[in-house]
This record gives sequence, C-alpha cells and structure tokens, in this order.
Amino acid sequence: MSIGLFSLFIYSGALLFIFIYSLVQANLVYNYSKKLKGNKNPVGEHPLSADGVYPMVTIQLPIFNEQYVVERLLKSVSEFNYPKDRFEIQVLDDSTDDTKELVADLVDQYKAKGFLIDHIHRGDREGYKAGALKEGLLISKGEFVAIFDADFTPQPNFIIETLKRFNNAKVGMVQTKWSHINKDYSLLTKLQAFGLDGHFTIEQTGRNKAGHFINFNGTGGMWRKSCIEDAGGWRFDTLTEDLDLSYHAQLKGWEFVYLEDFNSPGELPVAIASLKSQQYRWTKGAAENAKKHLVNVLTAKLGFVTKLHALFHLMNSFIFICVFSSAVVSIPLLFFKYNNQQYSLLFGLASLLLVSFLILIAFYWASYTSRSKDKKKAFREFIYLFPAYLSISMGLSFYNSIAVVEAWMGRKTPFVRTPKFNLNEDRKDWKSNAYFVRKLDWIIFIEGALAIYFLYGIVVAFQLNDFGLFPFHLMLSFGFGTIFFYSLKQSWLMK
Repeated sequence: MSIGLFSLFIYSGALLFIFIYSLVQANLVYNYSKKLKGNKNPVGEHPLSADGVYPMVTIQLPIFNEQYVVERLLKSVSEFNYPKDRFEIQVLDDSTDDTKELVADLVDQYKAKGFLIDHIHRGDREGYKAGALKEGLLISKGEFVAIFDADFTPQPNFIIETLKRFNNAKVGMVQTKWSHINKDYSLLTKLQAFGLDGHFTIEQTGRNKAGHFINFNGTGGMWRKSCIEDAGGWRFDTLTEDLDLSYHAQLKGWEFVYLEDFNSPGELPVAIASLKSQQYRWTKGAAENAKKHLVNVLTAKLGFVTKLHALFHLMNSFIFICVFSSAVVSIPLLFFKYNNQQYSLLFGLASLLLVSFLILIAFYWASYTSRSKDKKKAFREFIYLFPAYLSISMGLSFYNSIAVVEAWMGRKTPFVRTPKFNLNEDRKDWKSNAYFVRKLDWIIFIEGALAIYFLYGIVVAFQLNDFGLFPFHLMLSFGFGTIFFYSLKQSWLMK
C-alpha cells in the first residue's frame, strides 16, 4: 500500500469515528432540549429520614499539599446549613509539606467550635486520592458521603439540596454542576469553562434525562454509602477512580441523578502546564476505564441506545487519536488527492468533517446560550470562543494521544494532582506558588514542530489551489503554536 492510500485509509477511518461520535452528541443536544421544556429530576419534600431525624452525612475532603486553598475549603464546608451534629468532616490529608501542620491547627479550631471533624493523615499515598477515600470510608459514620476536592467552595445548602434527590432507594449518587470561581481570570480559563460547561450542561443532562449512564465527576457530588460498598468500593487501577466507580455502580443497577440547576464552584488551572497535566490524567483515566468496562457494558442487560451512549462515553478519549492522526496525514493526503483524481469519491468523505463541525457548533451553542438572557452578546462571545477553544483542543491532541496510547499499553503512571492557587480579583499572581513546577520537556518542542508543520499545510493549500482543509490547518497551527508558546513562556527558560 502506498503512503497516499495509507493516509487516505487513516484519514477516512478517523473522520468516520468523529462523525458517528458527533451524531451521538447531536442526540444529547436533542435530549437536553427536551429537558428545557420543563422536565426536571424528581425532588423529595425534605431530607428527613423516616423517623424524623436528619440523616448522618460524611464530608470527605481529600487533599495533598494544599496550603493555599485548604483554609478556604474548610470555611465553606463549615457553613453548611445542616445540623452540626448530623455531619462529620474527614480531612483526608496525604500532605508531605507544611499543609499537614496547617490542617492540624485548623481542625483543632473547628473542633473547638463544635464541629465533628477529623484529621486523617496517611504515612503513604497508596492508591492516591482513591486510597484516601477508601480509608476514610472504613471509619465513616454517614449514611451519605459527599466529596470535595481542595479547590472547591461548596454552597451552604449543598447537603440539603442533594439529599432531597435521594427520595428513591435506587438512587446511589447525585452530582452537581461545576461552576468556576476564576472563569474570567484569563482567556485560558474562559476556554476551559467553555469546554467544561459543554460537558456539564449538555452531556450530563442529556444522558441523565434519557436514563443513560452518567459519571461522578470526582468532586461536588453526594453518594449513598451503601452504593459505594455494593459497587466494590474505591479502586486504584485507573487514574479516574470516579468514572470507574460510576460504571461499577450503574452496571449493578444503581441510578444516578444530575443537578444542572445547582452549582458547586471550583477553581480552574491558570498555568498551561497544570492544564496539560490535568488533561493527561483525565484522558488516560478515561482510556483505562474504556479498556476495563467496554466488554461489561456491551454484555450487560441494557437498552441498545444506552449501550451506544455508554460506548461513546467511555471512548471519548479516542477522539484525540482521531483528531491527531487525521491531522498528521492530511497534508500528504493533499498531494495524493492532487495526483489521483480517481479517488474523488473517497475524498468526498471529507464532507463528514463539515457535518461533524456543524454538530459541534450546535452542541456548544446550546451549552453556551442555555442560561444567557442576552443572545446577541452571547453570539459575539461565541464567535471567538468557539474557534479558539477548538484550536486549543486540537493543540492538546498530541499530548492527550500519548495518554491514550499509554493506557492501551497498560503503562501505569502516578496520580499527579493539579496545583491550586486560590486566585481571585485581589490575588492574581501564581508564579510564586510553591507547587508550580517549571519543566521543559521534549513534548514542548514536538508541539512547536507540529505548529510549523500545519503552517506548511496552509502554504500547500495555495500551491495546489485546494482550500478544503485550509480552516483545519489554520486552527491546528494556531492551537499547537499557542500551546508551544505558553509552555515555553512558563518554563524555566523564560522566568
């Protein structure tokens, strides 16, 4: 097989998967639009148990070296409007720095105020976050268990609002929507919020509305303790223990509820290195879970549509492989197309990319305007946020593809948490943060080379007078160039 035919085969296969994936996403947009017509998740009258007593709730706060945000976290949790004697706080602390002493002091202060709070410090980090959650669960007193990462600031009525949704004995988990404390800090945080809102608005709501599988997002959710135990508890064999436990539980028949109308605020990464690290962990964890659960999903007694959505939910990390592989072969494919017009029918498959692109626009437009009162303003913002977000996502495709391949190969890597900076309008500097690591690795230079490579694709368009892939190469060169520039800027070379 010639290089041209091989490129055409890879390109067509990647576009076909992206096209089918986009059709599934279109179905989620349809499901979401039905939700907007007034259908809501059932809400119980009150979180009181049958004997008129508030259920006992355990609040688990897994932390690791979080000196900048742990005080803010504990303050938010202490403000829950729920009886003090009916919720306990577990600070699951794996810290190896001064955070340990800071937490010990804070815990003593809250104990003196009458809170049921414990500082649980482990001598090792076995299982990382999942290991800490598992150890805390063994000694927990709560019938329900809420989990918050260190960078979150839950609302005072979180416990009340989530417990109301456990009015059905089959409900095992209630997930709230993430909002973003520092959304307007920079263009990078705006783009992250733009992408995450698509997941939390359309995907979670669309799947939950139709009765398909959704996932606990690792924070901002409440579990029924018996559901965690029945599903086998927290496991350490993937980087996304939240997705893993979600599938174990739902495959055992537990139901999940998603609350789009209730927010749990959290902090977005502001450094490109932190964002890449987070994306790597999420992507690799998703691919690990795909390996682990796909067969179980396909053989489970589920409806065809639910299986289809679960399949593409688990396989969403494969999108990065498809984007990157189709991008790499697209330039030699331009030359092959120019010299081999007999394959014009196959080249017509490129139109699938346009359809997928239009569906993607509809997906993020529905998400971005879902709560907007000023549609004209939303449109003005959308026309630059959407292409910028898409370009940056493309620019991350190489790094995330590495994560997917490593997962398929079974290569294990440690859980690397994303540094938290406690940024707000008054505190904007993060470069002096003790946890920020200035690292210059070989991947940065490959990303720079890829930016030049796709810039060459733009030149080829003019040479061959074929502009079909011009927008694609323009976004790729911008995306990889931006990732390269900021990675280099924030490295030790440019202090």
